[in-house]
Amino acid sequence: MATKKSFVLRIDPEVSNALERWAADEFRSMNGQIEFLLSQALKKAGRLPSKKKSIEQNTDEGTPE
Repeated sequence: MATKKSFVLRIDPEVSNALERWAADEFRSMNGQIEFLLSQALKKAGRLPSKKKSIEQNTDEGTPE
């Protein structure tokens, strides 16, 4: 299982309150909501490789040429 990196996040109280409400509406923790939103933004920007590409890259790295 992959480990998750912990870090401190300073956030505006209004943004924090809005995130808490949004997370509750979607039955997520605030941390889960932030991670979900960041993942969506990274995928949309093309900065997060798809799992299929990651698997293919790992497979290619293990194959001698």
